[in-house]
Amino acid sequence: MPMPEIKRVLLKLSGEVLMGEQEYGIDPGYVARLAEEVKTAKDSGLEVCLVIGGGNIFRGIAGAAKGLDRTTGDYMGMLATVMNALAMQNALEKLGVQTRVQSAIPMSSVCEPYIRRRAERHLEKGRIVIFAAGTGNPFFTTDTGAALRAAEMNCDALMKGTSVDGVYDSDPKHNPDATRFETVSYDHVLSQNLKVMDATAVALCRENDIPIVVFSIREKGNVARVLSGDGVQTIVQKDS
Repeated sequence: MPMPEIKRVLLKLSGEVLMGEQEYGIDPGYVARLAEEVKTAKDSGLEVCLVIGGGNIFRGIAGAAKGLDRTTGDYMGMLATVMNALAMQNALEKLGVQTRVQSAIPMSSVCEPYIRRRAERHLEKGRIVIFAAGTGNPFFTTDTGAALRAAEMNCDALMKGTSVDGVYDSDPKHNPDATRFETVSYDHVLSQNLKVMDATAVALCRENDIPIVVFSIREKGNVARVLSGDGVQTIVQKDS
């Protein structure tokens, strides 16, 4: 399935990929490798923005399961995404890429507040913008935050980098006969509860006609391959 024509893209990464081979936290070497891939995408002429989850440091819903108040846990998870955003900014700037972090929770000492028009201006000037702290509200995932920012920034696609190479009809880790989709509709993803992104994020992309490109971020150089149309991915879009 050929990639749609893209000028501006939002890349969503799970926090877990920043761990590398560790069990917790941030692996600077792995973050540097991811930063090189993001730089390659930008150097191809794209305007690039990022959203990074916080699951490598703290996940609100997991904290709630252990007795922590869900709202408090979600705010802690949002702060974890800011830490990851700052780590990625540092790695990108070491490569000479101008980068700005904008947080939905204002913390002016470490990053900019989220202001849509300012973010658009950064992208137009060739800077990478990392959106942190999700939507700024509890009970929403960073997937939903990514879909929201992709819509606000008028992105041509939302690229979701995961540990698997696309969307399957069942979990390929548990079912060796699982079949990968080349393309699948938003409605099928929602009706079959396929684990692409949470339902709110998928519905938001559907309403704004933003294709979701699901691919493996674990494979080195895969971002460039997918963008060029040579990689393996699943595209979630409207029925043709």
